Amino acid sequence: MEAQTEMELGAIRRVLVVDDSRLQRRILSSSLKKWGFEVIEADSGEEAMEICASAMPDLVLSDWVMPGMSGVEFCEAFRQLNSDRYCYFILLTSKSEKNEVAQGLDAGADDFLIKPVSSDELRARISAGDRVIGMQRELSAKNEVIEQALDDLKRAHEAIDKDLIQARKIQESLVPDFSQDFGSSCISLLLKPCGHIGGDLVGMFSPGPNRVGFYSIDVSGHGITSAMMTARLGGYLSSRYFDQNVAMEKRFNKFYALRQPQDVAETLNSRLIADTGIEEYFTMVYAIMDLRSGMLRMVQAGHPHPLLLRRNGTAEFIGEGGVPIGLLPGIPYTQVEAQMEVGDRLLLYSDGFTECRLANGEMLEPEGLLALVNECNPEQGGQEFLDDLFWRLTQVMSPEHGLEDDVSATFFEFNGP
Repeated sequence: MEAQTEMELGAIRRVLVVDDSRLQRRILSSSLKKWGFEVIEADSGEEAMEICASAMPDLVLSDWVMPGMSGVEFCEAFRQLNSDRYCYFILLTSKSEKNEVAQGLDAGADDFLIKPVSSDELRARISAGDRVIGMQRELSAKNEVIEQALDDLKRAHEAIDKDLIQARKIQESLVPDFSQDFGSSCISLLLKPCGHIGGDLVGMFSPGPNRVGFYSIDVSGHGITSAMMTARLGGYLSSRYFDQNVAMEKRFNKFYALRQPQDVAETLNSRLIADTGIEEYFTMVYAIMDLRSGMLRMVQAGHPHPLLLRRNGTAEFIGEGGVPIGLLPGIPYTQVEAQMEVGDRLLLYSDGFTECRLANGEMLEPEGLLALVNECNPEQGGQEFLDDLFWRLTQVMSPEHGLEDDVSATFFEFNGP
């Protein structure tokens, strides 16, 4: 071989030459050292395996025909070694038949050189191997970065998931009781977020005998921002701290009274508009009930029309629509009244019901909700009715889309004072 100038070393720096011929090893090693490589020699496949097990080279030049372990057998064993660094393997052979070349490739060889080896061809093959090793190691480095990033994301996701679980517990605390009796009447609540936390809120409160207020709220959007808004609204309509509840007012410094629904809606709208930086709005139905007279007063602010279920089996959607709270300043809200008789029931619900996607791609709509209500056992009351209604919703919803929005409801059963 002719003397060559030193190569610019890249990914390949350490070369293992395996040949049972000492002369052939010397010839190859001489050129490799002149090109600047660190060269290790082995006279058999067995010795080469011991070397590779302790220190993996970057390139292996191995003769095919050797006593004991052949070059192909050495290549197969070499590829079984557990190493995170890829090594380029070139078989030196006088064989050129296609089936023999295929045998070498199947064993794990990357390239072949026909003996006697040309110095220029050897140098070219090493340069090609260097490009392969370089790209492989660059890819491995990038994969390590990606794996590290995925690990970091996994830890971050686990932390967020833990926080969301805790946030859900806090949000559930906003609804301390899902069913409560008020004399002979009863109010039951349903709250099913589509994720860990949601933007729906339901609740009830009573400042004294025969007076009760209840509501259904749906904050725009989903997730953390909406959940934070529900927490705020839960404070505005607290069932525990009447002095913070905007739906109540203290009279004669002795007792609390329920404010009119339209005044409550206007107060909430003013507070939301006054808070700069808040882009969320919410829909709401808020109602108050005089359990002695059966007079229902309510305000509807962009929320779905409540469903009034009469004791005689008839049903009607009531309300006049209205503008969501937090969209425009100075909006007047209209209060509506309805006379309820003993045995009548009222269902407030979020659009998670009516906009639920069905198997045919269409939405449930109010008519579909009424059909589900009629399928429920009329003798079921309170929580059983709401659980049955939600179960029936899950049976008709699209399996592909599932629950895409929070589902909530407030169910009022009027049975007199």
